[in-house]
Amino acid sequence: MSYYIIKLLITTLLIVLISEIAKRHSLAGAMLAAIPLVSILAMTWMYIDTNDTKTAVEFSNSIIWLIVPSMTLFLAFPIFIKNGFSFYLSMSISILMTIFAYYSVIFLLEKLGIR
Repeated sequence: MSYYIIKLLITTLLIVLISEIAKRHSLAGAMLAAIPLVSILAMTWMYIDTNDTKTAVEFSNSIIWLIVPSMTLFLAFPIFIKNGFSFYLSMSISILMTIFAYYSVIFLLEKLGIR
């Protein structure tokens, strides 16, 4: 149980730290956020939990296919904001568009026989 609390605390602290840095220095915060910290932590926790690199490698390979659709959020959000949409509406629409992009890529990969 304490292991899960440690995982939770480390992950939470990183997210809070990045958001605090971003409030003061947006470029530094963006650089830290652009580092795939969540993926790094997930692969680390997977390895610690299983002592198996295969799971982390499969996870990493799956992420590669989803990098492009994840850009949807970062392209759409500022466009909506600049066109007068509220923050929450812009974020909501951008998230929905990103989810659609993920499903589209997954559908396409399945049609191409890529797993």
